[in-house]
Amino acid sequence: MRGTLAHAVRGPLLERISLPEEFFSSLMTAAVYDPDPSFCRWFIEPTVYVFGRRRVMTAPLNYAQTGTDAEWAGARRAWYCAHVPLRADRSPAYAPGGRRDPALDEPHDVVDKWLEHAASLNRSEA
Repeated sequence: MRGTLAHAVRGPLLERISLPEEFFSSLMTAAVYDPDPSFCRWFIEPTVYVFGRRRVMTAPLNYAQTGTDAEWAGARRAWYCAHVPLRADRSPAYAPGGRRDPALDEPHDVVDKWLEHAASLNRSEA
């Protein structure tokens, strides 16, 4: 059932250059709470294409910093999936003639925060 839902939403979402704002939270929640990394990616990939890698990577960081152990596990899966390659054949936003603000996909400071958070967890477990 989960795979059917993920498969049903992925294709139509990838075809869009934009989505209503309320989709962001729903897709990120689905990604974090889905225990299967394959299906997690199916929610994350269209979200990256529409809302940008930076914002998508910020959401799992928030779960990691404030969530439960289960949410931390889901955040790690979502974080991993947020590194999908951005390809023109996946989204009209990246196709020739598509307009995309490069800042949407620039996550260096978010990566630094993720690594800092992960390191703090390692220190507290030692």
